[in-house]
Amino acid sequence: MSEQVDLTTIPISPDGGNVDGAASSSPEDAGKTITVFHDKDNFNVKHPLSNRWTLWFTKPASGKGDNWNDLLKEVITFNSNNIAPVSELALKSDYHLFKEGVRPEWEDPQNKHGGKWSYQFKEKRNINIDELWLHTMLAAIGETLEEEEDGEVMGVVVNVRKAFFRIGIWTRTIGKSIPGRGDGDISGGKGRSPDKGKDILQAIGRRFKTVLKLPPQEMVEFSGHTDSAHSGSTRARAKFTV
Repeated sequence: MSEQVDLTTIPISPDGGNVDGAASSSPEDAGKTITVFHDKDNFNVKHPLSNRWTLWFTKPASGKGDNWNDLLKEVITFNSNNIAPVSELALKSDYHLFKEGVRPEWEDPQNKHGGKWSYQFKEKRNINIDELWLHTMLAAIGETLEEEEDGEVMGVVVNVRKAFFRIGIWTRTIGKSIPGRGDGDISGGKGRSPDKGKDILQAIGRRFKTVLKLPPQEMVEFSGHTDSAHSGSTRARAKFTV
């Protein structure tokens, strides 16, 4: 892998300052937050994201005695040129893109009551997995997999296996209230009914299906992390599909 690039060195506008070295477009704009959506040439923030994200990598195990924490590595700083594409990863490798502060583990407090949408691509030769993974990451980072108030999406994962590629979206809940989330109408809150929680999760599944460009007859499945943990090597039974 080539040398990592410190994200703080990346220019905040295309040429490291204002376009053509010009000053701000007008004095009254000084100090204003301008995103690329407002001015594609003279934006002054690096991104208009609602959350910070961390990319994790799981390297293939070398033997049965390998510890999960030793295989899971945090990718701190990167750009698109020095991260290996999914199609070039070794078998049994994974990428995990999660909100900052959330580890891509079932046991993480923000994940343990949740679940995931997932889909397996078994025809590996006919799939542009790099493009699909890129679109999935962009959908997560751009907060387009859910409505702003939904608060379900924790991260996205891609698994490289001998027989398939699998992409998944991890959620905070399985549509039910969880301890410590209070009485409000938020993800896991007692003020959000199970029916509404399920509707939100199914909406995420439908958007996920669109991102993956799946035909109507293909189903994406949602299962709980607890069910997956108890199933061991057996695939957990889906709670629902879309």
